[in-house]
Amino acid sequence: MSTVTIQKRKRKHGITYPVYFKNPFNYRKEYFKTFPKLKEAQIAANELRALLDAGKMPQKKRLKLNPLTFKKVGDSLKKRWGTKLKRRDLKEKTYIDYCYWLDGLNRIFGNKLLCQISKDEIESLINVWASDKTKVTSNKYLFILKQVFKVGLDLNAVMEDPVGELKYFSEKDHERNEFLLPGKLALVIEASRDIRSKFYLPAAIYLGAEHSASTQEILDLNWKDIDFDFDGRGLIRFFRTKNKRKRAEFLMPRTKAALLSWREHLEWKRKRKKIIEPKSDRVFCRIDGTPLRSIRKAWKSTLKRAGITGLHFHDLRHTFASNMLLSGASLKDVKEMMGHADISMTDRYSHLTVTHKTQIQDKLADHYMNGVT
Repeated sequence: MSTVTIQKRKRKHGITYPVYFKNPFNYRKEYFKTFPKLKEAQIAANELRALLDAGKMPQKKRLKLNPLTFKKVGDSLKKRWGTKLKRRDLKEKTYIDYCYWLDGLNRIFGNKLLCQISKDEIESLINVWASDKTKVTSNKYLFILKQVFKVGLDLNAVMEDPVGELKYFSEKDHERNEFLLPGKLALVIEASRDIRSKFYLPAAIYLGAEHSASTQEILDLNWKDIDFDFDGRGLIRFFRTKNKRKRAEFLMPRTKAALLSWREHLEWKRKRKKIIEPKSDRVFCRIDGTPLRSIRKAWKSTLKRAGITGLHFHDLRHTFASNMLLSGASLKDVKEMMGHADISMTDRYSHLTVTHKTQIQDKLADHYMNGVT
C-alpha cells in the first residue's frame, strides 16, 4: 500500500491539513494539496492512495514540463552511474555494460523528446527484440529504459512513466546449458596457447572450468587471494558480487600450474621493464598492473582457432557443473561448489545426475550379489 500522510498545521486563520505522499518512482516525499478540514483531507488521502496503488501519479498543475531529449536524460543517468562507480556501489564491468545498452537505445530514441515516447512504441519494440534477438536482450533494454524514465520523472521531462507497468519476459526457456566435455576443453586450452593472450588466458579458462569462477570473479581476483603453498595443494578464495557470497577451495592441479606459469611470466616482464610497483595486485592485468576490463576478445579468438561457435565464456561454469555431475558428484555438491544460494538454481543440471544414480545402483547390485551365499 502506498504511503500517504496528513499533517496538522496551525495558521493565523485556523488549522489546515496538508497531504503528502511518497513518490513510488524516486521514493521522495512530495506535497499533494492542503485542505481546511480533516475530513476533506482524509477523503483526498484515500483517493490518492488508491491512485498510487494503481500505479498512477496525481496531476500536478504547478509542475512545468522540462522538454528534454532521451539522450540528455540518458546522460544524466550515466552521471549517476558514474557516481555509484566512484563510491564502489557499482562494478566497473556493470557500468560498462549499462553504458553499452544505453548507447544502443540512444541510436533509436536519442534526439526524440522523452515525453513523446509512448508505452505502445516501447512495448512494440521490446516484443520485436524478444522475437528477433532473445528475451534476455529485450529484458536488458527494458531495464535501461526503466532507469531512464525514473530519471526523467526526477527532471520533470515526463509527467508519468510509460514503462513502469511493463513486465520482463521470463528467461527460463533461455537458460544456457552449453558445456564442454574433457576432450573439447583440452582443445580450447590448446587453442588459447596459440593466440596473443596465451600467457594468461589458459589460467582464466581453467578457473572457469575447474573452479566455476565467473568472469567477474576472475577479473577481480588478486594474488593475495591465492595461497599456492596451503596444505601442499594451494588455496584460492573467490567473492561473487552477484550474490555477495564468499567461497574458498583447494586449487586444482592444472589451474595451479597455469596460474604459476602466468605469475612467472608477469614477474619476468616486469623485471625487464623495470616495473617495481605495479598499479594493482590483480592476477589478470597488464604488465604495469592495470586491471583487464574484459577477456571477451581473447575468448573469441580462442574459439575461432579451436573451430567452436556459439560458446560463451560463462558456459565454463556450466562445464564445471556438468562434468562434476558426470564424474559422480551430487546436485548438493555442485550447489556448494558453485556458490549457488538456492538448490533451484542447480536443478537445471538434474538431467545429468543419471550417471551418479547409475553408480549408486551398480554399488547396490554388487552389495546384493556379495550377499548371496
